[in-house]
Amino acid sequence: MKTIQVFDPSMCCSSGVCGVDVDPSLVTFSADVDWAKKNGAKIERFNLSSEPMAFADNKTVSGFLERSGAQALPLILVDGELALAGRYPTRNELTRWATIAEAPVVAKPASSCCAGSKCCS
Repeated sequence: MKTIQVFDPSMCCSSGVCGVDVDPSLVTFSADVDWAKKNGAKIERFNLSSEPMAFADNKTVSGFLERSGAQALPLILVDGELALAGRYPTRNELTRWATIAEAPVVAKPASSCCAGSKCCS
């Protein structure tokens, strides 16, 4: 299983539901992370304000911050390699990176015009 690491900008919480300005993209991403973890994905998140050493100790991340600055976060690594920067990944991207098998699409049964014992011809 691949490891996905998310390096978040400084924020009070990772859910996006804190403070007065709720970021809908962060709320969606947090729900997608929960879904992916429930489906076997290994995802680690690091917040710049509460875990700065995780940023400093990772050469890829510290180099990125030196070149682009904290305003370019979030930064996503997959198995230590840069996968995405500047936005949060979609559920489809998480699914691909974590190699989660997508749930099969269940076809809805065809509707019929039959009602009880009466059927149309």
